[in-house]
Amino acid sequence: MDKITIGISACVHGENVRFDASSKPSHFCIEELGEYVTYQPICPEVAIGLPVPRPTIRQINKNDVIHVSRPDGSGDVTEALSEYGKKIAKIAKNFSGFIFCAKSPSCGMERVKVYDEAGKGSVSTGVGVFAAEIMKANPLLPCEENGRLNDAVIRENFVARVYAYRMWQSLSQEPITKHKLMEFHTQFKYTVMSHDLVAYKELGQLLARADLDVETMAEQYITGLMTALKTKATRKKHSNTLQHIQGYFSNELSPMEKQELSGQIDEYRKGLVPLFVPLTLIKHHLMRFPKAYLQKQFYLSPHPAELKLRYSL
Repeated sequence: MDKITIGISACVHGENVRFDASSKPSHFCIEELGEYVTYQPICPEVAIGLPVPRPTIRQINKNDVIHVSRPDGSGDVTEALSEYGKKIAKIAKNFSGFIFCAKSPSCGMERVKVYDEAGKGSVSTGVGVFAAEIMKANPLLPCEENGRLNDAVIRENFVARVYAYRMWQSLSQEPITKHKLMEFHTQFKYTVMSHDLVAYKELGQLLARADLDVETMAEQYITGLMTALKTKATRKKHSNTLQHIQGYFSNELSPMEKQELSGQIDEYRKGLVPLFVPLTLIKHHLMRFPKAYLQKQFYLSPHPAELKLRYSL
């Protein structure tokens, strides 16, 4: 698989492009994930011609219409940010993810401050004008904010979605056949199970339909998959998935080995050990007793082990 390309707010990438000529570098993005992906840094505010440094801009509600301008209402850049967002949204179709700068009036994904026209109060209900265009045009693109990536569960989920989406992009470079679609789904069965059991059943039912052409089926499938992967994978869901995987070794493992694996899965469920502990034992047994079906499961290796993303789950 080709190296993954991720769009990123330039300030999060460490570039001094903020209003005060500073940056908001993310250690995880730059030093860790950066080893495995190629970034496309973008600062929409600089791209539309705003200088560095520059007066601050904010979202202001004027007659129920959001405007982005200086606090006094001058220098309105709403349309310029929106148009630039539409331009980059077309390029972003080749990205496998996007990391935005939180709370930014241009790049925030959510909870951006929207001020009243008098400037006396605000509500955190806005979405950055630039980010909104990217997400609107690319609804399946894995997107996240720099601040939320400090959460271990959100961080692992985002990176896994990026790798899953990149696999789909690679598959889509050539015409998709029903066989290729079935093979792709096979790799993600236990991943989907760990996130959303309802989606697990629905995706299986979708692929069993005979009344859909393959293009329509593929479109509905990837929408269902990426939506399911956004659902939080809990300890209970992971434990259920691990128990299903354990069943593949029922004829090979000794009673003591079965007890050991069951014990580790239960300790994980109770929060006593992280996810990588039972997974490591499962991978050990998989080396001893190879199972072609399990070896192709995305669930067992969704991202580079060196990132240690499952050490904190």
